[in-house]
Amino acid sequence: MFPPIFQVCAASAPVVALLGSNPVRLWPFGEAPSNAELPYAVWQQIGGSPENNLDSVPDIDSFALQVDVYGRTGAQARGVAESLRNAIEPVAHITRWGGDGREADTKYYRYSFDLNWLVSR
Repeated sequence: MFPPIFQVCAASAPVVALLGSNPVRLWPFGEAPSNAELPYAVWQQIGGSPENNLDSVPDIDSFALQVDVYGRTGAQARGVAESLRNAIEPVAHITRWGGDGREADTKYYRYSFDLNWLVSR
């Protein structure tokens, strides 16, 4: 019933090399500590639904997620986004490159992308 984004990304050596291992700095949106070490990433569910069948209960849930990566530089944020992409694409589909920018209040660089994940029940 939940997308395994953390489990998949935390199992990727290139992701762990960039986001650490204790903890892996990939949090659900709103749960990143205010003093989190950079770089880090957050994710949130932005949509989804059960894949309904006419003759039985759904056997797959579909999730739409947004991932935002934060770094000290644009290159750092893009590098983490690339490693996350490489970990996620074998098991889910990236649907949008949200682009990059700089946060006005923290001055952190940000890169964003969306994905769809089908999870078997």
